[in-house]
Amino acid sequence: MAKSDPAFLQQLHEEALKKQEGFFANISTRLGRVKPLVNAPAHPMKGAPAFWEDVNLPLEERIQLFMANWQKAGGHTYRLSGMAEAEAFIIDFIAKTQAKNLIIQDQPELEVLRAGLSAGTETNITVWNAQDATAAAKDELVAKAAGADIGIVAVEHAVAYTGSLVVTSDATRGRSVSLLPTTFIAIIPVEHLRTKLGEVLRPYDELALGERPAGIHFISGPSRSADIENDLTIGVHGPGIVYALIIE
Repeated sequence: MAKSDPAFLQQLHEEALKKQEGFFANISTRLGRVKPLVNAPAHPMKGAPAFWEDVNLPLEERIQLFMANWQKAGGHTYRLSGMAEAEAFIIDFIAKTQAKNLIIQDQPELEVLRAGLSAGTETNITVWNAQDATAAAKDELVAKAAGADIGIVAVEHAVAYTGSLVVTSDATRGRSVSLLPTTFIAIIPVEHLRTKLGEVLRPYDELALGERPAGIHFISGPSRSADIENDLTIGVHGPGIVYALIIE
């Protein structure tokens, strides 16, 4: 009998199902529970319920909820009146921490901030832009991000209910800027605050494959790692200090 014979494949499938059923039945017996259901229960609803689609918090409530959830995850957050205050905050942070190296995305909304930091500090500033860069130049950018004390990104979205930041990556927005430095500072224009994650994800579904960003990244507080004994360590695989600066 050929191994690709439909009857033979069906026999293997039935034998696998019997073994699976016996495995779970044994677990149920040891736990003193009834036999598990053969078929999964019906799910009459797909996705979010209808009422959730209509939930849209006022701006002030979005700000407060995002800040609360971001702080619960271990992040720091401030409300600032403009980019001048953001610049002053970062310059003060550089002075207090004696940061030597900073990397920042090549984003239009960060141009004024970048110019102010260049004039107001002696920190080495690297601008991430891998457009038309050679492989060696890209590797150098990644190395500078890994050695940076601070990484600065203007985020596409911030989500109130999850306390998450959403950033995309392409040639001028390298994911290494938010993933590798010791401290990550997110610049959040207040109009980029959303109530729920679906508002952020749905527009990406509507994009053609060639129009989608290289990556969509969700950041919820500092990097966390835990071993098998649940010993939690902060900052092993990413920034251990994260700031979300809401620019109103």
